[in-house]
Amino acid sequence: MAAITHVRAIDYVAKMLGEDVELLEAIISNDDNLTYGNIINVYAGADETVTALTDDGIEELKDMIRDARMTSELWHEFLEDFVDDAELVARIKDKSPR
Repeated sequence: MAAITHVRAIDYVAKMLGEDVELLEAIISNDDNLTYGNIINVYAGADETVTALTDDGIEELKDMIRDARMTSELWHEFLEDFVDDAELVARIKDKSPR
């Protein structure tokens, strides 16, 4: 296995994927949703952390979202299963194509 030499902050990943950063944060808030080691917490100070993903983590997340978006029914089920914030789920569902 190659050494990880860089990671990307979740804000940047959201821009790369064209996704809502809060949605991605909600998905990766449970570190069981991606393979162990693909979610990295960077400590930038005593009270400041930044969540980042490895390249494998970005691919895994992208594939997960792509598969969930195959139908609106799958997408809504995915949101209900992976996002605990009802307001965020409603906002994302409202933005979803019908």
